[in-house]
Amino acid sequence: MNEIIEKSHFSEKVVKLVVKAPDIARSRRPGHFVIVRTGENGERIPLTIADADVAKGTITLVVQDVGESTHLICGLGCGDTLTDVVGPLGRATSIRQGGTVVCCGGGVGVAPLLPIIKAMKQAGNRVVSVLAARNKDLIILEDEVRQWSDETVIMTDDGSAGIKGLVTDGVEKVILREHVDEVVTIGPAIMIKFVALLTKKYNVPTICSLNTIMVDGTGMCGACRVTVGGKMRFVCVDGPEFDAHKVDFDEMLTRMKAYK
Repeated sequence: MNEIIEKSHFSEKVVKLVVKAPDIARSRRPGHFVIVRTGENGERIPLTIADADVAKGTITLVVQDVGESTHLICGLGCGDTLTDVVGPLGRATSIRQGGTVVCCGGGVGVAPLLPIIKAMKQAGNRVVSVLAARNKDLIILEDEVRQWSDETVIMTDDGSAGIKGLVTDGVEKVILREHVDEVVTIGPAIMIKFVALLTKKYNVPTICSLNTIMVDGTGMCGACRVTVGGKMRFVCVDGPEFDAHKVDFDEMLTRMKAYK
C-alpha cells in the first residue's frame, strides 16, 4: 500500500512521485490535498495532489526538499512505500463553466495548479496559463500545462526562458488585451499577494490557494489561521482556496515567519 510506482526529478530539490493510492485516486477533485508521512515517527506533510490516474489507482505528488521530513520523502525510490497517505482533504476547487480563465503559478505551485487547469479546460473555458520561476531550470510541468491550455506564457526572473519579468507582468498583459472572467493563482505567498493586488485593480475575480501555510492539515494545530473578509479561517479545513481579494496577506506573511 502507498508504494512509489514512479520517481523523477524536476530539479535537484524537486521530485515527482507517482504513488499507489486507488481510493484517493477515485475520489480526489482539483484542489484536494493529502497528508503524507514516512517512518513511524515521521512528520505530517500536506501535499496537494498534482494528478491522478483512476485506471492505475495512482496519484502524483510533487515534493520540494526543504527540510528533514521532505528530504526523507525525496530520498525514497521506486518500490519504497510511504507510511501514510491520508486524503483527499480540503475543499475542491469551484470550476466555472465557460469564459476566460488565467491560471498563474510560481515554482512548485504549478503542481497543484495543473489539475485546476485541466478541469477548467474540460469545463469549456479558454485557459491562459502563466508559469513563473527564477530561472528556466525551476519551471515544472510545462508540457503538461501546455497540453491543457489554449495559451501558455513563461516568465522567468532572469529571462533564461520565455519572457523576462514577474508573474504579474504576464498576467497584466493578458488582462489588458482581452476580457478575463477569473484568475486562479498558486505559489509563494508573496507572489499571490501581488497577483491579488493587480487583479483587484482591474476588478477581476481571483481565487488563490494558500496551501503554502498548512502544517497539520486537520485544523487541530491552528498554524494555518488566516483572516479572510475580516473573519478567521483555517486553510486546511475551510480552504485551501479563498477569494484572494479578501485575504489579509500581511498578517499571513507575518505568521509564516514563525517557521523560519
